Amino acid sequence: MAPLSVHGTLGAVFLGFAFACGVYGILLSQMFSYFRNYPGDKTLFKLLVVAILLLETADQFFIGHLVYYYSISNYANPIELKRATMTWSFILQLTAGAVVGAIVKAYFGFRVWRFSDRNIFITGLVMLLTFSQLGLALAFTIEAFGLPSVFAVHQLQTLGTISLGFGVITDIITAGALCFFLNRLRTGLKSSDSLVSSLTSYAINTGVLTSTVSMATLILYNVMPENNLYFVATYFILSKLYAISFMATLNTRRAIRGRGTDHQGVTSNNTNMFHLGTRMPSMGPNDLNQWDKVDPPHFNAQDFPPISHYNPNARS
Repeated sequence: MAPLSVHGTLGAVFLGFAFACGVYGILLSQMFSYFRNYPGDKTLFKLLVVAILLLETADQFFIGHLVYYYSISNYANPIELKRATMTWSFILQLTAGAVVGAIVKAYFGFRVWRFSDRNIFITGLVMLLTFSQLGLALAFTIEAFGLPSVFAVHQLQTLGTISLGFGVITDIITAGALCFFLNRLRTGLKSSDSLVSSLTSYAINTGVLTSTVSMATLILYNVMPENNLYFVATYFILSKLYAISFMATLNTRRAIRGRGTDHQGVTSNNTNMFHLGTRMPSMGPNDLNQWDKVDPPHFNAQDFPPISHYNPNARS
């Protein structure tokens, strides 16, 4: 075993916390933009956004508690650092991140279901991997409460590796399925094909980002010595990247519709481009309804004062 290093333990945790704070700030700005720009959005989306906000805020609190425990409560205490006592916040942070990841992956899995004309096989595979990973993460949580130290998480290496591996596979399959089914929507029209290309590029970039960080966490967890926490630094930001990809999907709907696809005209074969609320002619099945359509906020007539009409014949 390599000698214990403050850089590979407290230093790794501190760097992960710093990056997590920055990514959390980006997530908050996206959520603020969402509630400002989509006040009439579906209740389901609003509830999901609030749930993710609460989970990520708790996640950030757990990370902060871990940093405070080792850098403030046990300042200049190398014995405690070497002992690496397992804290409840460290375990719950892993759990909160897994729950956020499952929510976002399930959402993207539902996108696959819509774009694939409700292909139950590929969608079922994505959902199976998503909830299998969540189950493994919960099992990891239960087992972790019985560990004597943070370094002892390597005793659960098999369970953790399978869980992280499922996450990487899920991201790759989801991105690949979206690219495949999106390309089937091409019509030869420049405007519609341009939108399909944009959505395909977005699906690839999102999948590459999250799968790369997941793979980095997986490699660090298995390759680096047991008395280090480098893998924790990358895991701290992973769930926030999933949350950002979810919020970016919601926030780009209006911008995409502004690219000449905004007119929900009288064309008889219109289909909803699912996560963008965009209608495009002749691009798929007709029964996708108006899922994800953004409705304007509702106002009552009594909310506004009566308007007095000006009479030019009236004399003062």
